[in-house]
Amino acid sequence: MDDIDKKIINALQDGFPICDAPYRQVAMQLGLLEQELINRLKALLDNGTLTRFGPLYNAEQMGGALTLAAVKAPEQRFDEITDIINAFPEVAHNYARSHELNMWFVIATETPEQIQQTINAIEQQTGLTVYNMPKNQEYFVNLKLEA
Repeated sequence: MDDIDKKIINALQDGFPICDAPYRQVAMQLGLLEQELINRLKALLDNGTLTRFGPLYNAEQMGGALTLAAVKAPEQRFDEITDIINAFPEVAHNYARSHELNMWFVIATETPEQIQQTINAIEQQTGLTVYNMPKNQEYFVNLKLEA
C-alpha cells in the first residue's frame, strides 16, 4: 500500500458522494484520474487490504432486523457447522471465538419476524442451539482508522 492508497482509504472513510459520477468526483478531489481510483480500489480489494467497499445500511430503519447469535460448535464439526451457517443468505458475518460459544454470527433479515425463522432453520440444520443476543441499545461510534 503506497501513499496514494492510504490517501484513498482515509478520504473514503468520510463518505462517498451520491451523484452521477461519484468515482470521478472523488478522483478529482484526490488529484487522480477516475480509472486510476477504480483500479486502485479493485487492487486493494483483490489483495485483501480492503475486505469490503460499499454502503452501510441501517436495516432497522428500512424495516429489517439484525441480531448477534452464537452456537457451541463441536470442534470435530466446526467446518461443517461453518458451511451450514454461512450458506444462509441472512448471515452477514461469522467469527470463530475462543469461548464456550465458539462461533458468533450476525443475522440480518428483511423483517423482524425472519430473525426467529432463520434461527429455527439453523438449529434444524445443525442440530445445535442458537443463542440469540439482540441488542438492547445502539451506540454509534464513528470509528476511522488512519491508513
